[in-house]
Amino acid sequence: MSSIKILVTGATGDTGRATVDELLARGHQVRALAHGRDERSERLRARGVEVVYGDLLDFGQVRAALDGVQRAYFVYPIRPGILEATAYFAQAAKEAGVDGIVNMSQKSAREDAKSHAATDHWLSERVFDWSGLTVAHIRPTYFAEWLIYLSPLIKAGLLHVPFGTGKHAPIAAEDQGRVIAGILDDPAPHKGKIYPLYGPVEYTYEETAVVLSRVLGKRVEYKQVDFETFLALQSSGRQSPTEGASSRNMYGELGGKTKRIGDSFVVQHLKEVAIDHQNGVFEGTNDLVEKLGGRPPMTLEAFIEKHRAAFV
Repeated sequence: MSSIKILVTGATGDTGRATVDELLARGHQVRALAHGRDERSERLRARGVEVVYGDLLDFGQVRAALDGVQRAYFVYPIRPGILEATAYFAQAAKEAGVDGIVNMSQKSAREDAKSHAATDHWLSERVFDWSGLTVAHIRPTYFAEWLIYLSPLIKAGLLHVPFGTGKHAPIAAEDQGRVIAGILDDPAPHKGKIYPLYGPVEYTYEETAVVLSRVLGKRVEYKQVDFETFLALQSSGRQSPTEGASSRNMYGELGGKTKRIGDSFVVQHLKEVAIDHQNGVFEGTNDLVEKLGGRPPMTLEAFIEKHRAAFV
């Protein structure tokens, strides 16, 4: 397979890093778009990645980032602006002659979603489709990395979350990275496709607590709490996330303005997708990770064991 140059946005986030890893392993040249110089971007540079700096909401910077690349991975964090960023990215990609893009959407993306972010992601898909570019949309269920975000609770032997009997099959970022790289190897057959992505086994959060307890060798107590209690736990000093854990673990790095009138954009999204979770929106399993990424998705047990240090 001949080497091509591929732009990875969100390259210091979980799916971005995993995509960089896989593309490098496949012999491709990688350009990473980062917001600013830090230890994470310097680690990428040390691995031979071409790191450029810019903002997806700056058209000139997006044009510069896409100039000279053949394919790209687009991911935008849970904050306002995705439609503007998508339009900028699509126009710049057309100008640059990009022949394949993977767009990170989300499982809850739909026309009638109550989450502003989920609706915006659905519209972002449509903007890419209207552009005529070769774009595939991935819609992962909840990331396994949610557990890393919740690691302070888990360290304390608790899994107190606003989730009841709804289920999902947690999918690891590295599995998504293989899918993204697999599509970018040969994007033409995937044009306009929407791929829901899942881990191998569905769990309720109560069942997840049982798995955590078994793998970690300690009791992890599940309790369903209201959303306000959950937020209070996350924002308290005792339960602040471990270093490096943030909303980027689910959707990309959180940054910039996050407010809509009357509420936090992120909080409004999380409240609504908690309801979606209960209503079965995130349920399902399939074989797409293996078909598109080359091997079956990581089990929940394997993910917990791999990240054991975060939970004990």
